Amino acid sequence: MEGKPLHLLLPNPRLSFPGLLPNNPDHHLPASRLRFCLHHRKPKAKQLAFSRQHPSPRDSQLDKPGRGGWDLARIASAAALALHLAICSLLILPPTSARACVHLPPPAAAVEAKEEEDDDEEWEAALQQWKSKTYALSVPLRVVALRGSFPPTWIKDFVEVQGKRLKFSPEFRPSIYTLFSELSQCVDKGQVQPKSAMAADVVSIGDSWLGYAIRKGLVEPIKNAEEQDWYQSLSDRWKVHLCRNQNGEADSNGSVWGVPYRWGTVVIAYKKNKFKQHNLKPIQDWEDLWRPELAGKISMVDSPREVIGAVLKQLGSSYNTIDMETEVSGGREAVLNSFTQLQKQVQLFDSMNYLKSFGVGDVWVTVGWSSDVIPAAKRMSNVAIVVPKSGSSLWADLWAIPCATGFQTDRIGGRTRGPSPLIHQWFDFCLQCARSLPFRQEIIPGASPLFLEKPAPEVPQDINKKKLKLESNLVRGVPPPEILEKCEFLEPLSDKALGDYQWLMSRVQRPRGGLLGNVLQKISSVLGVKLRF
Repeated sequence: MEGKPLHLLLPNPRLSFPGLLPNNPDHHLPASRLRFCLHHRKPKAKQLAFSRQHPSPRDSQLDKPGRGGWDLARIASAAALALHLAICSLLILPPTSARACVHLPPPAAAVEAKEEEDDDEEWEAALQQWKSKTYALSVPLRVVALRGSFPPTWIKDFVEVQGKRLKFSPEFRPSIYTLFSELSQCVDKGQVQPKSAMAADVVSIGDSWLGYAIRKGLVEPIKNAEEQDWYQSLSDRWKVHLCRNQNGEADSNGSVWGVPYRWGTVVIAYKKNKFKQHNLKPIQDWEDLWRPELAGKISMVDSPREVIGAVLKQLGSSYNTIDMETEVSGGREAVLNSFTQLQKQVQLFDSMNYLKSFGVGDVWVTVGWSSDVIPAAKRMSNVAIVVPKSGSSLWADLWAIPCATGFQTDRIGGRTRGPSPLIHQWFDFCLQCARSLPFRQEIIPGASPLFLEKPAPEVPQDINKKKLKLESNLVRGVPPPEILEKCEFLEPLSDKALGDYQWLMSRVQRPRGGLLGNVLQKISSVLGVKLRF
């Protein structure tokens, strides 16, 4: 700083201090002439003093009076310099007690950083408080099933697999008919109750009811079914049977409307002791039901499709015959004649009581679904069960999704927006190979859908020790392959087939109550629906 013009020390040399500095920029104020003294006599403030040192000869001349008021200018210059240096010290010098005495507002960035720090502390406190609490986060899954259609161990095993997040609510109904009626009432009344089957995520439904349920809007298609593992595990025969259009008809381009978890057949059971006592040949096929010695000794379900189906099988035709006149040997008249003869053979057509009549000995032969007949036969003695060698009808219990999304209500919570996200986990679970063991052990009647087109694995011998084996041609719940390939799922009736059923009904002599009255009534009211109770 020695010998430099004073105006160069200012932040802006173009600024002037009128009345304080001389206007001549050539004036120099030697630094040797000034001495800065910091007096610490007063601790609360620092004093800045100026004192003259020994003047040089040149300085003596400048100090003389009459030099254009230099004394006043010198004092003003010293004051301006002191002020300027004080300002610079506040801006560029390290913090001192003198700077601490000047209270300047904090920069905006510092304020924001402080606010963010406070916010972080608040969030951290809130997080620690949230961690200290226990929240019951769970996903609900409500299943309404046919009672006895799957083993109780499934419930326990599924809960263990899913863990505590699952809120599993299984409920049971006594029959498929009860479930179907419950769904139908909701649609007919246009309202749904929280505890009704319609408000469930998944319900049981018989495969032969599926077409009718689709047409009536009781169930909805399963979204993205083709992408799921459970769908890939099914054979092509299942996929053809489950893909339907909006009219409930089989359609390879349609949607998937159900997931099978159990299947079986219609079987014939007979009392071995009665047959042996009267020297009768064992029953092997449908035609045996027309044997004269069995007249009045047969009970049968009152399902139209099963009764007429037995007639068609006895004549060498299919359950799913479309045109009786052209597809059946002898045409519709042959079907009518055979049906009339069967009416004389059967003592009781009643899906609710046909097994009771068989159990008390009123009849020696009964025809019904394996899910009903096998448990009843195990409680009896001297009973044999056979799947007719020309093939029989197949039935399946399916999981379906009730169409709750069609209701405008707040009484069933979020169910109106769709089923539980756990439905596919439930479907996967039911179709695991491990789930087939109770069926193969014959604890639960029926078979796993995995073994419709391939043989079921054998059961370890130690598991079946000391177990009475039921006489039957079923092997681990499945008919022999040569018979199974002749069995059929019941497809929805075509318009032509429906016309043949109506013609047949109009030609049959109506019995006086009992015998065939229920059959004829059902043919006229719910044609195309197999009533598996």
